[in-house]
Amino acid sequence: QVQLVQSGGGSVQAGGSLRLSCLASGYIMSRNFLGWFRQADGKEREVVAAIYTGGGGTYYADSVKGRFVISQGNAKNTVSLQMNSLEPEDTAMYYCAASHILRDLSSFRWYDPTLYNYWGQGTQVTVSS
Repeated sequence: QVQLVQSGGGSVQAGGSLRLSCLASGYIMSRNFLGWFRQADGKEREVVAAIYTGGGGTYYADSVKGRFVISQGNAKNTVSLQMNSLEPEDTAMYYCAASHILRDLSSFRWYDPTLYNYWGQGTQVTVSS
């Protein structure tokens, strides 16, 4: 059984940093995408960042480029999101997600939450001004 368990998050003032981690069990992280998404109150879930485990390519939403860094742990079954220079607009529930192993990487829309198959439980990030 595949499980994604998140840790980290919390509350911070604007300009501060937080780190989120996601540990996968029952799953081989190989040639698939790992992503971080967020959902603010009253808004749709949106992508934050994603990483391709087959080659380490990283992808970011424009709103977080230069501030957030997604990385995969040495054990390959963890993915982290380092969030720096946090802004009140970053306040949301954050979710990690994993796709199935991909045969056709070129057609995978890394930003589309409907294409991810497994989800973490969510963790709240609150940034105060």
